[in-house]
Amino acid sequence: MSLKAEDMGNMPEIEKQWAVVAMHHAETYYKILQAMDGKNLKLTKIDDEIYEHFKKMFPEIDVTELNEKDFKTPEAKARWRPFINEYENKVKDFNYGTLLRIRADGDYTEDNTMFATRTQFYCIEISRNKLGYNSPICQKK
Repeated sequence: MSLKAEDMGNMPEIEKQWAVVAMHHAETYYKILQAMDGKNLKLTKIDDEIYEHFKKMFPEIDVTELNEKDFKTPEAKARWRPFINEYENKVKDFNYGTLLRIRADGDYTEDNTMFATRTQFYCIEISRNKLGYNSPICQKK
């Protein structure tokens, strides 16, 4: 059976399942950051490609503290859409909904989390890891 997202509407069961999967991903990722320095972490087989492409296309985004307008406005979504779609055959679950920390120095909390695609998550977290912004998480533990 093939279902289109636009035909589904808001289904509470599906939303709950998404929330569980997204929270599990967030918890797992944060535990990894606590266990090892992000500088030594590889999130995909093409981290370097994603990082360079992100820097080229979105040089204004400060990965230490994200501004939701860089992701959520109609203009931002129009910029992100073709970028994300370039990873359809390169990154598993490239457009899955994922939780993303707003501030690099914080945990996944209600006021420090926003919704993003998996590709956006990779852009931000690969950058944070390469630049050492996630290193203090491991050092605190």
